[in-house]
Amino acid sequence: MKQSFRLQGLDCANCAAKLERALAKLDGMEHASVNFLTQRMSLQAPDARWDEVVAAAKALVKKLEPDVVVA
Repeated sequence: MKQSFRLQGLDCANCAAKLERALAKLDGMEHASVNFLTQRMSLQAPDARWDEVVAAAKALVKKLEPDVVVA
């Protein structure tokens, strides 16, 4: 499954790169990308683990960038 999320408050290209690297290392993640210009995070993971991977990704964003809201 693949889905895109808005990252409200993402204001730094280095922060976007840092998030992308960390998201790619999550267990179960097939592909992750963060686009600073559009403030979007795209995730791809197996359907069977989708909810688990998305929850882990949201928690990781909150940990690394507390001011960014995943919408």
